Amino acid sequence: MPLSYVHGLVTHPDAREGLWGGIPEALRPLYSVSMILAAAGFFLFTGFILFRVDPEERNARFTVFPLLYALILIPSALWLPLTFAVMEHPSTLLWWTVRVDLLLVGLGSIGLFPALFAFRPGKGDLPFTLALLGLTFFCLQTVVLDALVWPYFFSKGS
Repeated sequence: MPLSYVHGLVTHPDAREGLWGGIPEALRPLYSVSMILAAAGFFLFTGFILFRVDPEERNARFTVFPLLYALILIPSALWLPLTFAVMEHPSTLLWWTVRVDLLLVGLGSIGLFPALFAFRPGKGDLPFTLALLGLTFFCLQTVVLDALVWPYFFSKGS
């Protein structure tokens, strides 16, 4: 995912403003803070899954995690190239492709909640609480800001 972002920003330096998709200036600080919290949250819940869940229990039900992570990471890596394609060649089909792409990331993010709760430890487990908090921040970014808010403004801005 980060390599597609680096590649995209290096190869399209003049398109950075267009990536905001018409998001009002007043909302941009919220996005910036949310992106940082979502990235930190990703590491919190991923770390919990990898290092705090009993490997035997995790392996017994682990097949769901690769599927959910693929649902998050593959569309995330495709978002920037697809967005540049819409910016360069606007079309309804491309816009809907970007929209579906972001919805898939959001769907994968939401799917992590029941998967994470399947491994819920006893009360008072700080790592689980941090993982849950991290996943909440991640979902706020991917579901609300990316999949719902950004396309609304991007459709207006493209």
